[in-house]
Amino acid sequence: MMERYSRQMLFSPIGEKGQRVIQQKHVLIVGAGALGSANADMLARAGVGRLTIVDRDYVDWTNLQRQQLYSEENADNRWPKAVAAKRRLASVNHDVHVEALVMDAQDESFASLFEQQIDLIIDGTDNFETRFLLNDLAQKYRIPWIYGACVGSYGLSFTIIPEQTPCFRCVMNHLPSYHLTCDNVGIISPAVQMVAAYQTTEALKILVGDVRAIRRSLVIFDVWQNEHRFLQVHKLKNEHCPSCGTDRIYPALRSERAKTSVLCGRDTVQIRHTHPFHITNMMEQMKANGQQVHGNEYLLMTQLEGHRVVLFADGRMLVHGTKDATFARSLYQKYFS
Repeated sequence: MMERYSRQMLFSPIGEKGQRVIQQKHVLIVGAGALGSANADMLARAGVGRLTIVDRDYVDWTNLQRQQLYSEENADNRWPKAVAAKRRLASVNHDVHVEALVMDAQDESFASLFEQQIDLIIDGTDNFETRFLLNDLAQKYRIPWIYGACVGSYGLSFTIIPEQTPCFRCVMNHLPSYHLTCDNVGIISPAVQMVAAYQTTEALKILVGDVRAIRRSLVIFDVWQNEHRFLQVHKLKNEHCPSCGTDRIYPALRSERAKTSVLCGRDTVQIRHTHPFHITNMMEQMKANGQQVHGNEYLLMTQLEGHRVVLFADGRMLVHGTKDATFARSLYQKYFS
């Protein structure tokens, strides 16, 4: 039903023709936290034909302050964010096909997604390791992607077009390193919404093919300090860049995926099991042994030696309350290896 998009079609850069084009497009959103959920909501309302949402985490009460797709019921039941997002978006626009993938972008199977037709990638991640991986996949498969990040009242965004703009690696090699995260300095929702607004606007330009309107600068702002800057970065494109240069080797695709990792900005260690976990069977066994456990078809949650432990069906284990990878791995080996 085109009537729902009438106000969008009245906007001349989109129009009816552009709207029909948008409805044929496929957007991959990596990360369904604050930025990912805000982008997913706006793109679903805009009528994008297909959304694939990839996320490794579940809804927590601390998410509800800024992650607009989720509810108290989602947090109570610890629904995976990708699944909760899909359910919410189905009630927003049933014409949009939403695929929810509960997985880590660092898993080997993630790269296989790029063998299908993807028109655009939205960055909703929270760590540079995944962004460098996204960058190399986007460069290899010639897919535009839109970087976004925010913390506190600060945010930034940049649109990366393979063969045209500097890639993420080119730009990051010239910017200062920021180690602040939402978990140690907090974040306010307006900063999220502003970054997402920039990302979704650029997405619509790309999807309808309005190439001249695409912003070629990196935008940086602080909504609390009333600061806003646009940095011209086109000169940063490096012909020797291993990701987008003349002799590219895509280093992020060549590096071995870590089996154990400390999640960025969180007091949590993630461990990758060699095989999927059979969640339902494990819940029944643990309950039969007197273990307190709860969850759903996607994950189970329990307490082990004073730490909250979450097992995902895709074979990942989160140990909350520690940054000690050795300790986390000892729990894994003791109870699940």
